[in-house]
Amino acid sequence: MATPSQARRKLKPEVDRNVLLKAYDLMSQAARMAATYDEKRDVCGKYVHSTSRGHEAIQLAVGLQLLPIDYLSPYYRDESILLGLGLTPYELMLQLMAKRDDPFSGGRSYYGHPSLRREGFPVIPHQSSATGMQAIPATGMAQAVAYLESQGLREQRQSVVVCSLGDGSVTEGEVAEAFQMAVLKKLPILYLVQDNGWGISATGPEMRTMDAYEYAAGFKGMERMAVDGADFIDSYLGIKKAIDFVRKKRSPMLVHATCPLLGHHTSGVRKEWYRGEDLDQHKQNDPLLRLHHYLLEHGETEETLSAIQEDVYAKIEAAYEQAKNSPDPTVAEFDTHEFAPTPITTEQGERTPPSAEKVIMVDAALHAVDELLQKHPEALFYGQDVGRRLGGVFREAATLAQKYGDERVFNTPIQEAYIVGSTAGMSAVGAKAIVEIQFADYVWPGMNQLVEELSKSCYLSKGKFPVQALIRIPVGAYGGGGPYHSGSIESTLLTVRGIKVVYPSNAADMKGLLKASFYDPNPVVLLEHKGLYWSKVPGTADAKTIEPDADYVLPLGKANIVQHASDDKIREGATAVIITYGMGVYWAREASRDWDGQVEIMDLRTLNPIDWEAIVASVQRHGRAFVLTEEPLLNSFAESLAGRIQRECFRSLDAPVWTLGAANLPAIPLNVDLEKAMLPNVNKVKEALQALLSF
Repeated sequence: MATPSQARRKLKPEVDRNVLLKAYDLMSQAARMAATYDEKRDVCGKYVHSTSRGHEAIQLAVGLQLLPIDYLSPYYRDESILLGLGLTPYELMLQLMAKRDDPFSGGRSYYGHPSLRREGFPVIPHQSSATGMQAIPATGMAQAVAYLESQGLREQRQSVVVCSLGDGSVTEGEVAEAFQMAVLKKLPILYLVQDNGWGISATGPEMRTMDAYEYAAGFKGMERMAVDGADFIDSYLGIKKAIDFVRKKRSPMLVHATCPLLGHHTSGVRKEWYRGEDLDQHKQNDPLLRLHHYLLEHGETEETLSAIQEDVYAKIEAAYEQAKNSPDPTVAEFDTHEFAPTPITTEQGERTPPSAEKVIMVDAALHAVDELLQKHPEALFYGQDVGRRLGGVFREAATLAQKYGDERVFNTPIQEAYIVGSTAGMSAVGAKAIVEIQFADYVWPGMNQLVEELSKSCYLSKGKFPVQALIRIPVGAYGGGGPYHSGSIESTLLTVRGIKVVYPSNAADMKGLLKASFYDPNPVVLLEHKGLYWSKVPGTADAKTIEPDADYVLPLGKANIVQHASDDKIREGATAVIITYGMGVYWAREASRDWDGQVEIMDLRTLNPIDWEAIVASVQRHGRAFVLTEEPLLNSFAESLAGRIQRECFRSLDAPVWTLGAANLPAIPLNVDLEKAMLPNVNKVKEALQALLSF
C-alpha cells in the first residue's frame, strides 16, 4: 500500500491530494444519496426532487472553492454544490422530506432549493424552480456588490457571485437580460452552465442551434470557458481559473460544463420512461467512476477507496434514519413569514409644516426620492429613462443623476424583468433599490420575477430573505393616453400574495407612503396615477398639497376619511360611504356635492394591506357602501372588496353594496370621447350614488 507521501508525489501537483479525496468522499455521498432516494421511494418519493447524479464533479469543483464572502444562486439539481460548501446529507434530507428542521425553508420548499444565511458559508438567497429565473436576481446581487464596492460601503472586497444554470434554461429571455446587464455594467459574476444534453424529455438539438458557450459569444465582454464537467480535475482547475478571473478582474465569465445525466429528471419524471441507449452512453461518463480510476492511476488503493465507500454508506444510512424520524413542521405556524415586520407603524414627521408651500404630486415623489438618496448611500434608483439625460418621462427623476451620480441613478435597457427581479438580488446583498416601470401597460414582462422571485422569498425562506424593493409604476388614464399608456393593474397585482400595493391620491400621501414603502423590508408596488401628477385634470386640484417635511412617513395599511358625513344625516340613516382610491377620490368628491352631509369618502391609500377595520367601522356607521374603481369592474379588486363587505357586514347593510368601474373591455381606446365613454366619471358616480341613497 502506498503511503500518503508516496501517493501525493504520484498525483498531479495542480490539485492537492486532500482535495481529491474529499471530492471522492462527497461524490460518493451524492451517489449514495441518490441511490437511497430510489431504494426508499415510499418515503423519499413523497415529494418531488432532483439529484445531482452525473453533475457531481463540476458542482463539487464550485462548492469546494467558494468563500464565505461570496454569493450563490444555484438551481434545483445542485445538491453537490451544497455538499461541497459543507451542508450535510442529513440537512439536505430534512428538506427532501419537508421536515420542520429543514435549514432552508422549514418544510416549505423543494429539495435542492436552499436559502442560507449562515456564518462561514456563502449567502444563498431564495430562488424559484422556474428555470433560468435565478439569473436576474443573481445578476442583481453582482450589481449590488459592484455598486457598494464603488461607494466604499463594503468591508469585504472581491466577493464573487455564482449563478448556476441548466443549459436548457439558457434559451429563456430572462437569462439574456441578465447576460446583457452583466456585460453592460461589467459585473463580478460567474455563470456556470451545466449541459447534460437534456431538457426533461427534449434533447439539446431539439431546443437550440448552439450551446451556451457559443451563445455567450454574442455578449461582448463575457469571458468564456468550456470544461469537461464529468472530470473533477478539469472542472476544479477550470473553476479555480474562472473564480480567480472574476475575483480579480470584476468582470463576468461563463463556464460551460458538459456532463452526463445519470439520475431522473425528477423523481416524478423517471429516466426509464424515455431514455434508452443514451442512458448507457451517459453511464460510461460517470464522474464518480472517472475519479475512482484517476485516483487508482495516481497512487491510491482500492482498500483506501473502499474504506471511504463503506464510511459513506453508513453515514447516508444514518442520515436517512435521522431525517425520517425528525419532527414534521408545526402546522399552526403554516402562515408565518408572509411579510417581515416593518419599522414604520405610526405616522411621523410633520404633514403640514407651517412654512411649507404646496407641491404637485410628481414633485412630492421626486423630493421624497431625493431625500432618501441623500440619507441612504446604499439606495439606488433605476429604470427606463430615469437617468441624467431626461430624468424620467414625467420628470419624476429630474436632477437626481446630476446630484448623486450615474452609478446611483441610471437608465436601464428595455428590460422590465431585470428591473423588477434585480431588486431581489440587491436586497440580499444590502443595497436598497428604488425602480420604475415606465407605464403600467409594460409591467407584464416583469410579472414572472415579481411572482416567482420576490413575492415568495420571505415565506419560503422562513423570513431569512424578505425582499426590500420599491417598484414605482405610473398608472391610469388621463386623456388620450391610449391602450398602452392608460392601464390600471391593481387587481392583477392584488392576486399576488407576499407583495404590498400602495396607491396615493395626493402629494402629502405620496411623500409619506413612498418613504414608508422604502423602509418596508418587503416588496412594495407604488401605483402613481398620471392624471394626478400635475393636478391638471379638472377636479383634481386637491391632489396638490402642502409638502410634508423630510421626516414625514405614513404607515401602510391606513385608510383616510377625506370627506365626512354629518352626524345629523347619519342619525337619520340617510348616508353612505364611498370606498375608493386614486382618481376615484376626485370623482366621488365632485359627485357628492349634490348630497350635502350625506356622503363619506374613504381613500384606501393602501390596497394591501387593506385597512379592513376602518372599512367595517364606516359600513356599520352608514349602512350603505359604494366601492368605486377606475378598473374594468368584472372580476376586479373592487368586486372582491364589495363581496367581502356584503358577506362580513351583512347585518349592518341597508342596501346591496354598490360598485362602479370602467366598462369591461380589454384596453383604453385612444380617442378621448371613446375613453370617456369607457371610464367612470362624475356623472356616472352621481347616477350610482342616487340609486344607492334611494334604495
